[in-house]
Amino acid sequence: MLDISLLGTGGGMPMPNRYLSATLMSYKGRKILIDCGEGTQVSMRLLGWGFKTIDIICITHTHGDHIIGLPGLLGTIGNSGRVEPLTIIGPKGIKDVIDGLRTVVPVLPYEINVIENPLKPIMIKSTKESFKIEDNGDIILSTIELDHGMPCIGYNFYIKRTAKFNMEKAIENNVPKKLWGMLQKQEEVTVDGKIYYSYMVLGEERKGLKVSYITDSRPVEGLEEFIKDSNLFICEGTYGDDSDIEKAIKNKHMTFREAATLAKKGNVHKLLLTHFSSAMNEPESYKNNALEVFANTIIGEDRLVLNLKFEDR
Repeated sequence: MLDISLLGTGGGMPMPNRYLSATLMSYKGRKILIDCGEGTQVSMRLLGWGFKTIDIICITHTHGDHIIGLPGLLGTIGNSGRVEPLTIIGPKGIKDVIDGLRTVVPVLPYEINVIENPLKPIMIKSTKESFKIEDNGDIILSTIELDHGMPCIGYNFYIKRTAKFNMEKAIENNVPKKLWGMLQKQEEVTVDGKIYYSYMVLGEERKGLKVSYITDSRPVEGLEEFIKDSNLFICEGTYGDDSDIEKAIKNKHMTFREAATLAKKGNVHKLLLTHFSSAMNEPESYKNNALEVFANTIIGEDRLVLNLKFEDR
């Protein structure tokens, strides 16, 4: 099961009832944080998922409402007792920005590894102990360049699912019963000089979980394909009112209707809107502008939690 919480749903400036952009994903007890706007730490404390188990932080771009909460959070993670390395991923220029922000947290008890502007998918190995960047990982992180007037990237997270165990196949391949469980978790096992492979006990591949995260941007070429068939599409909806389309174009953001149109064309399962303008006090009042296009739309709110499960088809 993948748990996702919107820690902050605001854009531009924090509001009394709305912190700035941040989303937390939890899988196997480990965490990936996407963006870290002002108020992220407070919202995390209210949520109660903890700080120490954040292994990866993904930054979409370096506008303050998406990153200004990072220095304090890095310090809090250090104070939580973390000593394992932490990875930060972001667009072009993220290394210089992280170096600048770290002037207020120059000493940390853990190492920070920065991946700037990843052009190829990143493989992440997930265990109960940590998320690590490894070639044989079960989470595939990919990015797309967005249109926001500065380097900005969107993210896809695809969690692979192991194939279903096939007892008949295991028996046919003379695999000892004591190895059945092991071969469902690892590629091969050697016993008495003989190598047994996972394909000897596994059936057909099963569909995994896909989460797409897009903010801040205008709709860009390739985005529909990038988010295609996502179980959850988290998208910015800076403007709820259709009449604000000119503002959206000028400031390189989206309206609710534009986000819903992307969701429909991308054949996603569910759309979760976030990053609301500080001028929009009640995003729910504009919900129909999205629902008219895409029925399975949710208006985000701080600390909303969604639980995604693998689907058997």
